[in-house]
Amino acid sequence: MLTINPQKETEKIVQFLRQTLKKQGFQKLVIALSGGVDSATSAFLAARAIGVKNLYVLQLPYNGQNTRLSDLVIKKLKIPAENIIKIEITPIADTIINVVKAADPVRKGNIMVRVRMIIIFDTAKRLKALVCGTENRSEQLLGYFTRFGDAASDLEPIVHLYKTQVWQLAKYLGIPKPVIAAKPTAGLWPDQTDEKELGFNYQEADEVLQALFDKKMKLEE
Repeated sequence: MLTINPQKETEKIVQFLRQTLKKQGFQKLVIALSGGVDSATSAFLAARAIGVKNLYVLQLPYNGQNTRLSDLVIKKLKIPAENIIKIEITPIADTIINVVKAADPVRKGNIMVRVRMIIIFDTAKRLKALVCGTENRSEQLLGYFTRFGDAASDLEPIVHLYKTQVWQLAKYLGIPKPVIAAKPTAGLWPDQTDEKELGFNYQEADEVLQALFDKKMKLEE
């Protein structure tokens, strides 16, 4: 079943975060907030595990992207002002895009994502923190991520959860409704959504992925 016990999941993930940080000798986490439900859920879990004073959030817009949804998450969590890092990645990404002559949207998008990850990891190094990833199991199994980009992290708190399960957990954690309701998107170009690129929605995908990978059903079935 795709239904989860959100309370037990929260407790399990919070314990995982605390144990991992302790084992590796760190106290802080750095996370990039896109405004999507995955990064919001990961941030809420991290805040429960280590407190907002030890959580640093990055907003990395490209070409003046709206940060309204990630602002809602920051406000709800009451992240201290000194823990909020906002960097416009346009000049960095555009320099690379122009040098390599990346004309198509996918190449441009991959460059943007990898530029963000450079900034995230450098920030973590400066703060003596670990990078908290935001990937879910649906994206991982579908291969819907950028290698050495949004799939790069030091730890992944929700990678065992399908997208539909992340939505369940998000509701339990009290994540702002506009964030939960927003159409999943990487925000790499105007009107880009996961569903348009994939050709199906996550409700459909998760049922099939669970049948294949959890129930071990044959493809014909």
